[in-house]
Amino acid sequence: METPQYNTEIVKSFITWSLVWGLVALVVGMIISIQMTNPELNFPPYFTFGRLRPIHTNAGIYGWVVGVIFATFMFIVQRLCKVRIWSDKLATFQLYFYNVTIITAAVTLLLGYNTTKEYHELEWPVDIMVVLLWITFAINIIMTITKRKDEQMYISLWYMMAAIVGVAILYLVNAAAVPVSLFKSYSAFAGTNDANVEWWFGHNAVAMALTAPPLAMFYYFLPKTTGVPIYSHKISIIAFWSLIFMYLWTGAHHLLWTPIPDWIQTLAMGFSIMLIAPSWGSVINGYLSMKGQWHQMRENYLVKFLILGITFYGLQTLQGPMQAIRSFSAFIHYTDWVPAHIHMGTMGWVSMIAFASIYYMVPRVYGKEIYSIPLANLHFWLILIGQLTWSISLWIAGVMQAGMWNAMNPDGSLTYTFMETMVEMYPYWWVRTFGGAIFLSGVLVFVYNLFKTVRHGKNSLPETVIAKGRA
Repeated sequence: METPQYNTEIVKSFITWSLVWGLVALVVGMIISIQMTNPELNFPPYFTFGRLRPIHTNAGIYGWVVGVIFATFMFIVQRLCKVRIWSDKLATFQLYFYNVTIITAAVTLLLGYNTTKEYHELEWPVDIMVVLLWITFAINIIMTITKRKDEQMYISLWYMMAAIVGVAILYLVNAAAVPVSLFKSYSAFAGTNDANVEWWFGHNAVAMALTAPPLAMFYYFLPKTTGVPIYSHKISIIAFWSLIFMYLWTGAHHLLWTPIPDWIQTLAMGFSIMLIAPSWGSVINGYLSMKGQWHQMRENYLVKFLILGITFYGLQTLQGPMQAIRSFSAFIHYTDWVPAHIHMGTMGWVSMIAFASIYYMVPRVYGKEIYSIPLANLHFWLILIGQLTWSISLWIAGVMQAGMWNAMNPDGSLTYTFMETMVEMYPYWWVRTFGGAIFLSGVLVFVYNLFKTVRHGKNSLPETVIAKGRA
């Protein structure tokens, strides 16, 4: 059998730059967390919470997560298709253009050019750059799949294709705008239509960028790490199609108790609850794949990341539908419960799977053994403790916040002023900062371990071909 010569250099580069932008996202997140408790640390006009917060979210999504998507997709697609990436030149262009796009996004947001749309703050020239970047990526991945030597389409490829197509449609529709100057535009939609399209994009961006890609990684790296196949390919396919269909209708649950028509809100609420089934289909599939292998939770550091990651995915997909119920949404909406929810997903689900994926890829693309397994275990415990500290503190704060906002005196007047509620939040915000610092320290341990692996790790057999069991 002819040996496929995979392009590992592009995987190395995307791993490196995803780590760079991931650290930027974390550091900026720590800064804005401190600014919440120390408002005197806001330095107008550029270094204020309002300017830095979208940099934090965009660096996290488009820098860290999308960077890991690029790295893992290029690693996985070559191995599942048993061919080299379709175009090395296109992949190299994508790498450079990716970094130019991230830098341009950060600079324009810092200067205050902002559409004010959640997760889609970038103005129209940067939107064009994002679209061109994604088209480049999509062409290379789709053409590689088209040229595959293995006819079987493993589940990871299905999730990869869904992410590529889904993100493209979502971004293009929500980006529709009328430019009025170089860095100012107005949405092509107005009023409730604009809000509905925005949250159709916002929630499905979570689906197509923060759910489908990590599931593609999970379904590939769990069997590779444990050495046993996924429990059921049939369950994975059923869960895939159910997830893709149901997610599309859930965006309006962000708009409960707004002027959006009630039937749209109810539809979103119903599909959000139904979404539990396909989400937990993947969770259960992962758990059943560990049958007879649970000892690896102690013995294999990668398994800890993967299983805790899918567990947080399961918890996330219980909490989300709960928040989509009108009565509960009325209580916790706009409180600190909401950022706790999304960060359990980004820090607990997406990042844990990303860390495991990078830990798996780095030794194979560099031909080095991981420098220190004890450091990898330390990394795991630090990010787990940091994430739980961060989330639990804000869950408690959110419930207290909601209770104080809704408390009324016998005469119908509010019991607490808004400022009294703010004062009660300060201890929880300090705990959040402390949890974030623990998480950041874990990521620094991770980066140090990878650096030492590349520079001083013991040489291992280089990755060669799937046929020889080295992929």
